[in-house]
Amino acid sequence: MAKLIYGTNTSLDGFIEDASGGFDWSEPDEDLHRFFNDLVADAGTFLYGRKLYESMAVWETDPSLAAQNDVLREFAEAWQDADKIVYSRTLAEPSTLRTRVERDFDVEQVNSIKASADRDVLIGGAEIAAQALRAGVVDEYLVGIHPVIVGSGKPALPNDVSLELELLDERRFASGVVVLRYRISSATPSRS
Repeated sequence: MAKLIYGTNTSLDGFIEDASGGFDWSEPDEDLHRFFNDLVADAGTFLYGRKLYESMAVWETDPSLAAQNDVLREFAEAWQDADKIVYSRTLAEPSTLRTRVERDFDVEQVNSIKASADRDVLIGGAEIAAQALRAGVVDEYLVGIHPVIVGSGKPALPNDVSLELELLDERRFASGVVVLRYRISSATPSRS
């Protein structure tokens, strides 16, 4: 069975976006991008919220990105090679191939995807990942912590879930980014 991995980039204070919705501070350098290339290449399916999907769709809809260098080309190819499921009540049609839109997050569907997949499944977008964390279907949490404090914004993790984590791996990059990979050992039900 494949693992469901919540992968995200955060500020040191735990935000994926600053108060104005910006996240340019998390743009990876070439070394970090290679790390993400390997992660994406190992995945067969991506589960996204609408906003993250729309940010990531450029890897298929804007060929000028991949034309910049081999690292970006490899990322674009790996991204395009994966199946994408976008959870959105407002997105009418996807703008990329190998993509379908689901209106609601369905735990049974996610478990079925994990059970039948031969490659890992990545989930991205704080809101959809929060639903998966609350449902107890996330197996690993991979976080790239960037050396910046933004003060406020969109948090990477929900504030109503308790998790016990086991550190699986850590990697430091020259840019100051630290990537931590955790296995989720157990979850405490959400507070009401």
